[in-house]
Amino acid sequence: MSTQSGFPDSPLELCRFLLKETIRDLVDFTATDQNRGVPMPPIQKPARPDARRVDLPALPQFMEAGLGRLSVLDAIRNRQSVRRFTRTPLTLTELAYLLWTTQGLRRAAGHGPALRTAPSAGNRHALETYLYCRRVESLEEGIYRYLPLDHQLVCERTERNLAPHVIAGCRGQDFAGDCAATFIWTVVPYRMEWRYGLAAHKVIAIDAGHVCQNLYLACQAIDAGTCAIGAYDQRAMDALLGLDGQEEFTIYIAPVGKVV
Repeated sequence: MSTQSGFPDSPLELCRFLLKETIRDLVDFTATDQNRGVPMPPIQKPARPDARRVDLPALPQFMEAGLGRLSVLDAIRNRQSVRRFTRTPLTLTELAYLLWTTQGLRRAAGHGPALRTAPSAGNRHALETYLYCRRVESLEEGIYRYLPLDHQLVCERTERNLAPHVIAGCRGQDFAGDCAATFIWTVVPYRMEWRYGLAAHKVIAIDAGHVCQNLYLACQAIDAGTCAIGAYDQRAMDALLGLDGQEEFTIYIAPVGKVV
């Protein structure tokens, strides 16, 4: 059954309804902020002016390191979820490669719209990529965030022994902290809501899937593995990253480490 607004009146039916394309039937697209002339929100969260930034190796260095030699066929055929990792650290080039393949730029905004390596509805890219770096060469242990438009890391905080907090935030899943780097994707919903209104949330979830699948496949090229995590403590993970839980919050997690 539906309410007068058109939304189902039971929680289960509502969740299913939000996954359907028929959600668009309830959206007045002429009333979205985009069509009302509200300025487009930025597609990258700015870094604090005093934050330390780390320049990352770029595409030529990936090719020099042989990271583009694995065939798509082999990457797909070998893809699997991995929860046990060696203690071998990632190099900064390998980490940069994983970041570029999941959210990096294929074309800079100076020559038209910025195009990334993973698709996004309306090119809105509502996700931010945070990292818990535990074993990455030349990086102190801590929380970092990827700046795709600059191909840099911004240091959010450095702190030893953060692994127990990451594990607790992932509801006791040990491999979330016993890895080289944990990818933690957050969403800034308004980036997508600006264009799609109520229909934004379906495509945000789809976008997260695109990004994580790229990570799975890219891991194959550096003898690494990952396992996506959808079961986490929302408040704990948001607090770890310093998020307000409303305008930005955690949506998906994927620990990465080297495998034998």
